Amino acid sequence: MADKATGIGPDQACVTIAPGICGNICRIRARKIDRRIVSIDITDSAECKQIQMLAGRLAEMSLKELFMPLTRNPVYVAAEKSGCHPSCAIPSAVLKTVEVALGMALPKDVCIRFQPCAGNDTDEKRKNHSL
Repeated sequence: MADKATGIGPDQACVTIAPGICGNICRIRARKIDRRIVSIDITDSAECKQIQMLAGRLAEMSLKELFMPLTRNPVYVAAEKSGCHPSCAIPSAVLKTVEVALGMALPKDVCIRFQPCAGNDTDEKRKNHSL
């Protein structure tokens, strides 16, 4: 039975993604429908056309497809065909959600956080290397 607070259970996983400056927050739900197959549901609150096209191209995914190389992975192939930006976080989030629903990974948040850079690298290089 799924945890009502997290949407995570033995046969399903749900995530919410705030991918960045575009503001296109979306939700992904992966549900196991067979031992090695999940259904994928992507909802986009900001109505991003690319994510809507991606959602239309990804209805199901098998365990075999999950571990295909990036150039042949159905999620990344569909993302390219849908015109998703190369750095869009949604395709990666789809794969993470599918992994959890299939029991191949534990549910753990992923974070990319921009921070101020410490010091000026160019000045440090000049101090340490004479030309």
